[in-house]
Amino acid sequence: MRVILMGTPDFSVPVLDALIGAGHEIAAVYCQPPRPAGRGKKERPTPVHARTLELGLSVRHPVSLKGADEQAEFAALNADIAVVVAYGLILPQVILDAPMKGCLNIHASLLPRWRGAAPIHRAIMSGDAQTGICIMQMEAGLDTGPVLLRTTTEIGAEETTGALHDRLSALGARMICDALDRLDDLTAEIQSEDGVTYATKIDKAEAQVDWTMEAVEIDRQIRGLSPFPGAWTMLGGARVKLLASRLVDGKGDAGIALDDTLEIACGTGSVQIIRAQKAGKGAQDEQEFLRGTPVPKGTRFGEG
Repeated sequence: MRVILMGTPDFSVPVLDALIGAGHEIAAVYCQPPRPAGRGKKERPTPVHARTLELGLSVRHPVSLKGADEQAEFAALNADIAVVVAYGLILPQVILDAPMKGCLNIHASLLPRWRGAAPIHRAIMSGDAQTGICIMQMEAGLDTGPVLLRTTTEIGAEETTGALHDRLSALGARMICDALDRLDDLTAEIQSEDGVTYATKIDKAEAQVDWTMEAVEIDRQIRGLSPFPGAWTMLGGARVKLLASRLVDGKGDAGIALDDTLEIACGTGSVQIIRAQKAGKGAQDEQEFLRGTPVPKGTRFGEG
């Protein structure tokens, strides 16, 4: 097929590669514009933009698709279909209608659960046992379109958003190629109005750990916010990001280290920190972290 790929972050890159590998013609790639990044605040192309340049394909990064000129340029591509995956812009109806077979979205949840911006984070933070990928026909509503394909996967007990992100990205890339191969034979499943939830964008204010909460909630917070924005706590007057954890069954005063291996008491139960990051440093596993920052039994977290 002649395909327009619309995506922006790392999650979208395997989809572009898979479409090319499957023999589809990429009419153009759309992504978000470059943004200032790094200490020098130089404009940096998004991951999809960078990969498209490596492949020598046509890339477009309009600020909006609401203008008549942008809409006419999109229609002039004469695409059979558009594949949308974490693009980041709302598509007007005229854009949705332009490709001959419409627009398909790769969504990282089991719709109608977790419609919206942060489905992977929210699934882990809510303690979901499963998630998956849905290939959805796009319509004007927020992730409300009928589902053509869905695949379920278990969420690991210690899995972080970063790890699940990579698994779902690869799964979505395989599924969209399958969907395009069988497009005329697939039956669209209208989403139920029962079980609708919304995965609101992650707010950095959610990231500070409250050690009086139950261990299961803190563990989900740590794993769900890893690697970004990263759950954090104070330790010896400095902020430390907590990037991976597991549940353990220790008991003690909330926020107190129960041993010298980063087991920390919560409101009920305890968590073992297995990956952390000090300000200005790289992420470290617990043993490497403790070599540079010993945390003896009785150390209090959350104060500073």
